[in-house]
Amino acid sequence: MSVDPRFPQALLDDEAVAGARVLTSLAGRPDALVVLGSGLAGALDEAWGAPVGAVPLGDIPGVVAPVADGHGRELRAYETNGGVVLVATGRTHLYEGLGARPVTALSRAGVAAGISRAVLTNANGCLKPWNLGDVMAITDHVNLSGASPFDGPLFLDVSAVWDAQMTGALRGVCQREGTYAILRGPEYQTMAETRILAGLGVDCVGMSTVMEAITLHALGVRVAGMSVVSDLSFADAPTDPSAVVEAASAARQTVVAGIEAALGT
Repeated sequence: MSVDPRFPQALLDDEAVAGARVLTSLAGRPDALVVLGSGLAGALDEAWGAPVGAVPLGDIPGVVAPVADGHGRELRAYETNGGVVLVATGRTHLYEGLGARPVTALSRAGVAAGISRAVLTNANGCLKPWNLGDVMAITDHVNLSGASPFDGPLFLDVSAVWDAQMTGALRGVCQREGTYAILRGPEYQTMAETRILAGLGVDCVGMSTVMEAITLHALGVRVAGMSVVSDLSFADAPTDPSAVVEAASAARQTVVAGIEAALGT
């Protein structure tokens, strides 16, 4: 895809370039970036073995170390299928009050380092009668966070953020597919909000991923996403953060298969 030069000018600043130097020091120029959401930090340990390099996320310029439960705090580099894949074992969220810049810092550094593909994962609150541990291939999103990676008159077409070929590969692995909505958080949605979101056609809701996806898309990176059903938003019981992490952990095998399928396209 062609890239409007205004977006690299706005996003690939000195901070991103400095971050890229850290990333390339791990194993050379990377081909892809994977971001692991809640409860998924060690998902690739068994499948891909020991990383060839690693660095604390907080040591990368512009990146803030994750603080949410269930998130790792390390960036790892793996050599797989003849290429280098960077894997973030956790992420920063808008609800931490830092704004979109730190949330997208790793994505921007990854692009400056050379990535051309990305797979983003998260845990969600599900608005459908699905099962805990189901994995949804993200086919579209709704940005209800009130935030954007950009400031000023930078008008980006976001009608096709999620790469069709990579998402097609996920369909052969994931139990579900659908639309993901981002809310800023950190509070979960009310029952009234849940009904409204479901009426709008949203399948799952969370507090991450969309800022990264928009940023990567603006910079010409092919993006795919998976969202793990870790809370049933229509359930009578209150949402338990530890249960969210536990449900996401149970989906690791599917998530790993999805990552490998998407990166194989």
